[in-house]
Amino acid sequence: MSSKLIWGSIFSACILHFTHLPAISQTYEVYDQNLMLKSRVEYDHIRILGESVRISNANNQVKLLSREYKPFINLKAESIHAYDQPWIITQGKQGKGAFHEYGEEILPAEYDNVQTFFTRLLANKGRQYWLYDHSTRELTDVGTFDEAILAMNGQVIAKTAQGYFLPLSDDPDHLFDEIREINQNYLIAKEATGYGLVNREGNYVLRPVIDHLVHLEEDYFYAYDGNQYMLIKGREGKADISYSSYHKITNEDGMLLEYIHGKLRRVMDNDGILLDQVGMEKVLPVGEKHYNVFLRDQTMGLLGPKGWEVKPIAGVDKILPGKEGLYPALKDGKLGFVDVLGKWAIPAKFEDGKKFNEGFAAVKSNGRWGYIDRNGSWISDTQFEQGAEFKRGLALVRLSGKQNLIDRSGNLLLSEGYERISRGADNYFITEDDNKFGLIAPDGKEIVAPKFQELRREDLNKILVRLGDKYGILDENGDYLLPLYYKSIVFDQGANQILAEDFYQFEPEPTADIKVESNGRKKRGG
Repeated sequence: MSSKLIWGSIFSACILHFTHLPAISQTYEVYDQNLMLKSRVEYDHIRILGESVRISNANNQVKLLSREYKPFINLKAESIHAYDQPWIITQGKQGKGAFHEYGEEILPAEYDNVQTFFTRLLANKGRQYWLYDHSTRELTDVGTFDEAILAMNGQVIAKTAQGYFLPLSDDPDHLFDEIREINQNYLIAKEATGYGLVNREGNYVLRPVIDHLVHLEEDYFYAYDGNQYMLIKGREGKADISYSSYHKITNEDGMLLEYIHGKLRRVMDNDGILLDQVGMEKVLPVGEKHYNVFLRDQTMGLLGPKGWEVKPIAGVDKILPGKEGLYPALKDGKLGFVDVLGKWAIPAKFEDGKKFNEGFAAVKSNGRWGYIDRNGSWISDTQFEQGAEFKRGLALVRLSGKQNLIDRSGNLLLSEGYERISRGADNYFITEDDNKFGLIAPDGKEIVAPKFQELRREDLNKILVRLGDKYGILDENGDYLLPLYYKSIVFDQGANQILAEDFYQFEPEPTADIKVESNGRKKRGG
């Protein structure tokens, strides 16, 4: 997706002109989801931070707004530094502060920095740190440190010249050689006796006696201590050693292999044996949690997360992960497809190929891509420079340097392709040509050709577009629901409303009027 597509709320300033006395302000028109005009409000600037957080700048003050965009809390700040639900971090002349999104002031704007974590805030002035816990509504001095962070598991990791501390634990003065945050559940801690695991309460669930400890994924760890190798599953009270062995277990590129008396014997998963096979020569990764297992009898199979996906067979050099019961396989430099028993369903005669999806696969022959069905019959000639998988009946292809779409019969849907087509949310397609953007519906119907500098599908039958410095809203027929007129348009999902930033010319005796029709659209007349 081009960086010029901005998938978020867009705001910009505008100026209101008076005939005799200029003034600076913004007027926002408030529409309901049916685009019926409800009201108008005037502020310097409105920002929608979240479903329940609306901010305004008016008269050099930052205020929290209600769902009706009426100010009810002065945030005592010059600007908003960050919003991390439920925390609003403010920036004032003296430093940073914090408000709860419901309007409660937590910290005055006088701190060097404020860190957030769910119900906790960590603030500091220089080397002095304080913790606010919203469950107790208390602000506590946690100590003086060279630096401190709120870790992903909610603990505070503090550092001095002496080492590391966990000031929120039961033993806040305990000194560690090293502490590393891993995920929302655990820290890896190192002491003179070895490595261990610390939970969210700051307690050891695995004592620091391990010589080597590596995080695999989620709550799984690989370890060895002395001559013993272990696979460990972290738990809240005590970590489980789910597998241990005095035979060597290697961990290379996330692939765990066990050797017995120097010979490869087992392929391991995170907490145990995935495959116990006599006669293995080597194992090679061919995709996420997929392996080609080579045996001494000159056969090879595809091993997946739940066991064999393709049984070991002879006469194949490589088997790739597949779908719909067919797997791309290589033999003598050519690609075909085998089934779960290892039988060739489609002979190896292609230069390259991709997985089957929705009954079709993209394959390459004579330097070009085309599509075949499960019988190996062509549904589209090899004419494309690129070909992607089918999804919901359509596939992205590239022809003559342009991207296009084809249907299941191999028909091109666009008379002329575009520089780029990207599949977006809900299987809509964003088209791009000459730095302009358009939209195609999931069924391949073109809603609008590339013509806008920004385009974003916000809701059912509502597409936000920008042309130059003007914003409007299209429906899925490409017709305007709101004209290309506004300085910005913001969808307030929490209030089920739409804010359209407008600007008017105000005069003591108006020379222009704005009429609102029943559908909420504007008419301008002199």
